[in-house]
Amino acid sequence: MPRLVAAGHRPIAAVRGREVSPGVEGIAWDPETGTMDAAALDGIGGVVHLAGAGIADRRWTDSRKRLILESRTKGTSLLVSTLVDLEHPPSVLVSGSATGYYGDRGDEVLTEDSPPAEDFAAQVCQRWEAAAQPAAEAGIRLVTVRSGIVLGRHGGMLGRVLAPFRVGLGGRLGSGQQYMSWVSIDDEVAAILHALDHPSLTGPANVTAPNPVTNAEFTTTLGHVLGRSTVIPTPVAPLRLVYGSELVTDLLLGGQRVLPQALEADGFGFANPTLDGALRVVLGRANGV
Repeated sequence: MPRLVAAGHRPIAAVRGREVSPGVEGIAWDPETGTMDAAALDGIGGVVHLAGAGIADRRWTDSRKRLILESRTKGTSLLVSTLVDLEHPPSVLVSGSATGYYGDRGDEVLTEDSPPAEDFAAQVCQRWEAAAQPAAEAGIRLVTVRSGIVLGRHGGMLGRVLAPFRVGLGGRLGSGQQYMSWVSIDDEVAAILHALDHPSLTGPANVTAPNPVTNAEFTTTLGHVLGRSTVIPTPVAPLRLVYGSELVTDLLLGGQRVLPQALEADGFGFANPTLDGALRVVLGRANGV
């Protein structure tokens, strides 16, 4: 929200049964019941929609898979159907997706033109993107952000691995050769703002730093930034017990080598293009302290 305000936007949050942050306006919606305050949306300039249940925080049971999918498709479908019926629809919709769209592709270089995979995460991304497509068909500029692993100090993948790495227990996963397409939280937000403000950008856009790394490289770099050893590999068996074999295989042992071709072609510049620099900024170690 602060970045939106600083960029000259007036943010209005879509809320469901909870208060918004102080000073932020709210619009009521409920994807489960299919209700949304359309009148409050009429005349709005642009929409950013990234909502969805966490995909990597618990075992993929049948019910969890259904929640992961429907939390994305139901909300997107409700939002889009509301937008296209407005008398004054927004000029742009920035809608979420992820690099999971491409599946496990080894060291193949992937761009927005690369075909999708068929595993669960890829199917979720495809159906999520398809739910947003009617907006484009109605003349709203649609940018689908296929985000990589977003590196932020609090939460997300980095937030979960910091504790073991800080005590010297962090290590590579499996062979360590699987690629990790990452992006700093600052560049993730900047890319979304770029998508809002640049009419030349449309369609899918990979939001990943231009220098993806292997899991082994990520492990070594994070250990170096923290000043900790990363010699001992992370055991995979306990992870399979907690999260299930499918999640571990697809999300942790598989990987994608994704490049941000559309963003860079549109003139976007990454503030944190290299992993070492990004981790130092994110962790407050820009001066090596």
